[in-house]
Amino acid sequence: MIGVGIFTTSGLLLAQLHDPLLLLILWVVGGAIAFSGALSYGELGANFPRAGGDYAFLSELFSPLAGFLSGWVSFLVGFSAPVAATSLAFSEYLLRTLPDMYLPAESGMVKKLVAITVVVFFTTTHYFGVRSGTGTQNFLTGMKLFLIAVLIFAGFAFGEGSLDHFVVSEAEKSAPASLKSIGLALMWIMFAYSGWNASTYVGSEVVNPRKNIPRSLLLGTGVVTILYLFLNVLYVYALPPGDMKGVISIGGEATNFLFNRTMDQVFSLFIALILLSAISALIMIGPRVYYAMAHSGHFFSQAKKINRALVPGVSILMQSGLAILYILTGTFEQIITFLSFSLGIFPILAVTGVFSLRITGRSELKMPGYPVIPAFFILASFMILVLTFLERPVESSIALGIIIGGIPVFYLLRRRWNR
Repeated sequence: MIGVGIFTTSGLLLAQLHDPLLLLILWVVGGAIAFSGALSYGELGANFPRAGGDYAFLSELFSPLAGFLSGWVSFLVGFSAPVAATSLAFSEYLLRTLPDMYLPAESGMVKKLVAITVVVFFTTTHYFGVRSGTGTQNFLTGMKLFLIAVLIFAGFAFGEGSLDHFVVSEAEKSAPASLKSIGLALMWIMFAYSGWNASTYVGSEVVNPRKNIPRSLLLGTGVVTILYLFLNVLYVYALPPGDMKGVISIGGEATNFLFNRTMDQVFSLFIALILLSAISALIMIGPRVYYAMAHSGHFFSQAKKINRALVPGVSILMQSGLAILYILTGTFEQIITFLSFSLGIFPILAVTGVFSLRITGRSELKMPGYPVIPAFFILASFMILVLTFLERPVESSIALGIIIGGIPVFYLLRRRWNR
């Protein structure tokens, strides 16, 4: 979960909202939405403990077409695009660690080459087995949590910030953010929280899934929500609102204001290492979706091939190839624009399946909060999509076009499978 979103979006959000306190409130709201989704997915994951996540849930609860479309979006957008965006963000933070005199004047291609190198490295790591991939992931996750804790503690204990940054000026009070802007901001925040349902994508590889899938969803989402809130409080404490607005490498900029340029370089390196963990997780999880789809005959047959290390090697290579294509042809902003909208649609459909399980008496693990929790997730997520479409119709339409384009592909693949 802790990846590119929390280290790139807060400056963009403040430029949209103009109010630091509203920014913090929306991060809490986003955490509540993600936690309600995690509770609902805990019930779904316990009932369908196999690889595929949304694809497995929607195929079982509704139809193979619904499942295929979720996997289609995951392949074209949901995993490959975040791999590309996070790799580009990694290169941004990594170059920020260099002394000013060594920064290349034209660093665009250098950043792309660094990003591609990272993708190739983790593709190789996960291609050679789940054991080596899991070991790498556990190490990076532990390091990530430690470094974030150090940043938060050092920032508040020794940094030169100010509580005055939380005060909204009279000019900003007179021009509050519109409802559409709030909806778009929440969509970007939910992108930062994306991954709260990630353990359901590897359900078939989880030991004691009825216990461990819900536990991992709730524990992970709860911890990340707390960390995100502390990080955003630190950002606002460190930066005057005017200097925070529109900044993408917000973690490095905050450290620069709290301490100095040297500490900016040090913590930018830490953040770059944290982003490595997110890239590794995405490259590990995504191919399990394509494998599950191909195994059911709803995706390209090559995606179900297992290599000697007993992992879906072809799926891993397909996803990474698409991620490299995004890196070569797009910028960070272009990749992330339509990504958030695409990720928000299918979890809504999946959570409606909780009602189907309860009504038909098929739920094997009943999570608390029904029916309020799943209803809250569905309503909040749907309103975010509607408001985002009104605010950014072009990007939202592109995302919808990708989904619609998957319908004829599904029937072509099913026809081939039947033959």
